[in-house]
Amino acid sequence: MREARRKLRNALGGEGMVLAPFVYDGLQAKLAEAAGFEAVYMTGFGTAAARGLPDLGLIGAAEMTQNARIIAAAVSVPVICDADTGYGNPLNVIRTVEGFEDAGAAALHIEDQVWPKRCGFLGGKEVVPVAEMIPKVRAAVEARSDPDLVVIARTDALQPHGWDEAESRARAYRDAGADLVFVDGIHGLEDLDAYARRLGDLPCVYNGQLETPAAIEARGFRLQIHIGTLTVAFRAMRKALDELRASGAVRGDGDADFEAMVEFLGVPEALERARKYER
Repeated sequence: MREARRKLRNALGGEGMVLAPFVYDGLQAKLAEAAGFEAVYMTGFGTAAARGLPDLGLIGAAEMTQNARIIAAAVSVPVICDADTGYGNPLNVIRTVEGFEDAGAAALHIEDQVWPKRCGFLGGKEVVPVAEMIPKVRAAVEARSDPDLVVIARTDALQPHGWDEAESRARAYRDAGADLVFVDGIHGLEDLDAYARRLGDLPCVYNGQLETPAAIEARGFRLQIHIGTLTVAFRAMRKALDELRASGAVRGDGDADFEAMVEFLGVPEALERARKYER
């Protein structure tokens, strides 16, 4: 776990940008690692969706850290985690950071929304006062036992209050010790450009897919978390189920696809390892 954290911190301090696709379970994380990604992002939206719930603050720290533990155990690449609001006051934030660190997270972000929060791309968001969020950022930074654990401070002030407030908050959170800052809810290229222009002197996170990763990196962002894999997985599963219901079959390679999954998940290696103890 420490090696993964060190790897992420070094990558964030390097010349390129880190691109981390959304994942919400161990299989998705393993697929991302096999595809060559240097980090994965445990999405709160996806973690809730996997439980059949909307991202409206309906799951808490225990479920989120449990999912982080599952994903971190499945891969060797760094896992960046959504830690929502930290689930309370600075004392709660301390426990949240300790829990995610113990689960194997390489990074986590906390946000300044009022609890219960909602997905960063939804309307109607509310944010707590800056004076309430800054102690939480300080608590998160001081709570880590591994100094390589990356603490990201997210603001959702853009949608309810505009760019001046979002920029002011991001700078205040950076001054409070956050390793990276994150303005969420970037809906168009105008906002993306404003983000890069206003906060380009700070290490920033971008959540979305408005431009290619190369174009996002060229704007100076240090980390991009990419939602595209989440939405494509949803669309593919929905299409397959509709197809099965309508025609009684799902197009694909059938047994070959199953065998590919068996190989990918290491079933032959696991069985061989078990046989060693039967001899």
